[in-house]
Amino acid sequence: MTVGDISTAAVPLARVLRGDLVESVHSGHVVVLAPDGSERLVLGDADATMWARSSLKPLQAVAMLRAGLDVDGAELALVCASHNAEAAHLDVVRALLAGAGLRAEDLRNTPDWPLDPDSAWQWRSYGHGTEPLTQNCSGKHAGMLATCVAAGWPTQGYLEPEHPLQLATREVVGELTGVPVDLATVDGCGAPLFSTTLRGLARSFARLASGDDLLPRRTGRAMSAHPWHVAGTGRDATRFMEAVPGLVAKDGADGVYAAGLPDGGAVALKIVDGSSRPRPAVLAAALTVAGVDPALVEAVALTPVLGRGRPVGAVVATFGA
Repeated sequence: MTVGDISTAAVPLARVLRGDLVESVHSGHVVVLAPDGSERLVLGDADATMWARSSLKPLQAVAMLRAGLDVDGAELALVCASHNAEAAHLDVVRALLAGAGLRAEDLRNTPDWPLDPDSAWQWRSYGHGTEPLTQNCSGKHAGMLATCVAAGWPTQGYLEPEHPLQLATREVVGELTGVPVDLATVDGCGAPLFSTTLRGLARSFARLASGDDLLPRRTGRAMSAHPWHVAGTGRDATRFMEAVPGLVAKDGADGVYAAGLPDGGAVALKIVDGSSRPRPAVLAAALTVAGVDPALVEAVALTPVLGRGRPVGAVVATFGA
């Protein structure tokens, strides 16, 4: 296991073409696992220690279910989400809180604007500023608070690393990834963040999409059945799950993506410059290696390079089936 610099052993995963030239290159790591857990493809270092960022949210949701959170469907998908804060997203967050006797004021995640530009404009037009409710992780935090109520744990200090909720989450992350949690830090939303590896992340998504464990499968089914609640209008995580039946996919900040397939295959990737731009193209290429029909993901993979508002190039993966 490599601890430290995630850029070590990174390889080119995507090229940015503008006109007839390669304008830039995004490097990183990718692993594609077959249904039996063997490797179909490894580029870079699949065992480098990394932060999975929001791709870890479905695993955090499993920990909440084990601790007594009783939600399913769209509500469970929202607990796993990095949502746009569109109106219907916020309705579900409020419902999660109300079901536990809580309010938006109890949220302790970082205040922010909605990710969706139209929703952000509308939120400002109502006279609102940045709030925890409209930050993309508010569903996860509402789930964490509701879990504390269900388990009889204090809601105060629910983000502290030694809180029972976070100790339980750390244990579940290690179990589902098969990788001991060696490091912990604080994610952008304020919640504890636990380390893993790309191989471990892929392994956990295989369990979400196809495993025999009831709660991971319940979480994965909620995501694939309610992809809009996991991200929102126009977002590629939503579009990938809409395009591929049974797919469980979750993006993460700083160039992370993970996906599990109903046949037990799985994919995880990390772009080392932290860019989100090449992620759709790289994920689509990795999914084709995993056996997905390229025609299903072609439109989602397309990331045009614009000149005067018109496509003059594209982001293209360096590999594929």
